[in-house]
Amino acid sequence: MYFQDTKLTYRFYQTNLNYSDLQFQMMRVMGAVPNADRRVPADVQTLGDEVRDGLTYRKISFATEPGDRCPAWLILPKAAATAEPTRHPAMLCLHQTTKIGKDEPAGLGGKANLHYARELAERGYVVFVPDYPGYGEYHIDPYAMGYDSTTMKGIWNHLRAMDVICDLPMVDPDRVGCIGHSLGGHNALFLATFDERVRVAVSSGGFTLFTWNDDERRGERGDLSDWSHKGYMPWIRERFNCRVEDFPFDWDEVLESICPRAVFINAPEDDFMRVEGVRECMEKVQPTFDAAGASIACVHPPCEHDFPPDVRAQAYAFVDRCLGHVPMND
Repeated sequence: MYFQDTKLTYRFYQTNLNYSDLQFQMMRVMGAVPNADRRVPADVQTLGDEVRDGLTYRKISFATEPGDRCPAWLILPKAAATAEPTRHPAMLCLHQTTKIGKDEPAGLGGKANLHYARELAERGYVVFVPDYPGYGEYHIDPYAMGYDSTTMKGIWNHLRAMDVICDLPMVDPDRVGCIGHSLGGHNALFLATFDERVRVAVSSGGFTLFTWNDDERRGERGDLSDWSHKGYMPWIRERFNCRVEDFPFDWDEVLESICPRAVFINAPEDDFMRVEGVRECMEKVQPTFDAAGASIACVHPPCEHDFPPDVRAQAYAFVDRCLGHVPMND
């Protein structure tokens, strides 16, 4: 709808938005970032508060664009729920593909190993957990709203979530990160590519090089079928025939675009996101991070598509260092 692929131009541009070459290439697959006129006031509305184990769970909704509101949890550690003027670090927590959406990272259901939002709040972070389109309480049709992919609608919503987080009076906007597993793992990196306010990104089971992608071990190398449905990026099928040969970007470029900001990667040995592709990706990007004096870490636990306790502990300690935080529960 918005993209003129041959010229890499967007007909609704009124100003020079200064997108990078990588961002343009990503938009060849995802569709364009919406025009600035969709950035309406967030109009955060509180739907209810509940205290659980000393944490304040505030159910909210916020406006992402005209006519659309996204449900989310705002989880406040005890210190941030008081009237104290201290500003705290914050984490945007993105859920995996799960019917209950935001409730899983919040620790209200699902897998215990994916309750990272609750665990980060226990460490003293202000935590923001939105539903992704199609999950939890958030059932919309991004295509009817003019998007060319659910992925781009997700990126836009996460950009708006960052607007909300950075405007919270209890948050230090210079100490904000993003974490996610699987669906949330690659969306954490997509967001960091488009938003420099993300100072540290944690991706668990979120990617392998597209050259190693094999449709979750159902196809041959370079098969991108698992990324091509309406829940992701249909143009992968329509424009690239689900093949990597002419695909316009890969994950090493995504990671290098985030540098010199920090990245932590959990890539399990037996994940369907092929660990070989993650190792090759790390070989490509490590010199860039080293030259910039930037932090990147990658671990390979002996498990399948999971985020084990010891790896989460490493990830949290990494985030603490990057955001200058002394955890409350240490």
